[in-house]
Amino acid sequence: MSVILSVKNLNKVYKGDFKALNNINLEINKGEIFALLGPNGAGKTTLINIICGIVNPTNGEILVDGFDNIKDFRKTRSLIGLVPQELVGEAFETVWNTVNFSRGLFGKPADHAYVEKTIKQLSLWDKKDSKMMTLSGGMKRRVMIAKALSHEPKILFLDEPTAGVDVSLRQDMWKQVRALQESGVTIILTTHYIEEAEEMADRIGVINNGEIIVTENKIDLMKKLGSKQLILELYDPLNFIPSSLSKWTLELNSDKSQLTYTYDSIKENSIPDLLSAICSAGILFKDIHTKQSSLEDIFIKLVKKS
Repeated sequence: MSVILSVKNLNKVYKGDFKALNNINLEINKGEIFALLGPNGAGKTTLINIICGIVNPTNGEILVDGFDNIKDFRKTRSLIGLVPQELVGEAFETVWNTVNFSRGLFGKPADHAYVEKTIKQLSLWDKKDSKMMTLSGGMKRRVMIAKALSHEPKILFLDEPTAGVDVSLRQDMWKQVRALQESGVTIILTTHYIEEAEEMADRIGVINNGEIIVTENKIDLMKKLGSKQLILELYDPLNFIPSSLSKWTLELNSDKSQLTYTYDSIKENSIPDLLSAICSAGILFKDIHTKQSSLEDIFIKLVKKS
């Protein structure tokens, strides 16, 4: 895959020697959905704002589709669309005029057909003549996405795009994100709904204390750092775990009716031997099921380590 965004040795130091970003190195591939995760104050928004040209870096290099975001600032800004956390807009302006105005800010000629298509894709057509002040929070956020797409960018930043959005609207919004990816737009998102990143993203990056602590393919990350649990529901309470099973790390729950084995991908092949040993020990079970670590579990583990 070709790289569309490259960040090299990026630092941001504020007055008082507060280092918001520390030697950030990151590459985003063309056409992927990349989720940037991190706790509050980790540096996510600062990084996005520097890439988008809103905040100046202390030092480092950012290339957007091969163009330097300082030397070629007009070009790089035209390649990027940003949906910020804050809902901003002219309260008394209509949706239609708001989106068209945003397109004009980037020097793009009027293209009513493109704007109409964008507004329709975001299910806003019936609101095109409504004033921004009359819209719900979720609808305003859709308008923000339409504004960010108005100049046909190659990269779209979504900074907490579903904050304050109800469940049905959130699911609909992610369908639109999938459609944008299929049309060739590269999407970089931050979210505190980590289950969204787990469902949507191709790759995951985790930032904490201004440093990138991991970037990994989502599936590989969950295999590498995740764990699974094999849970056996026992017919009869088990007072103790037999010594013949000591080579496996087994746990009894409080009422001694459930036996749990925690393992990773390396130990996965040991399960048939474990089940055979349990049967040999005379332990009978009536049900068996597995449970896998979520991305949220892995995220918490990474942040605690960093």
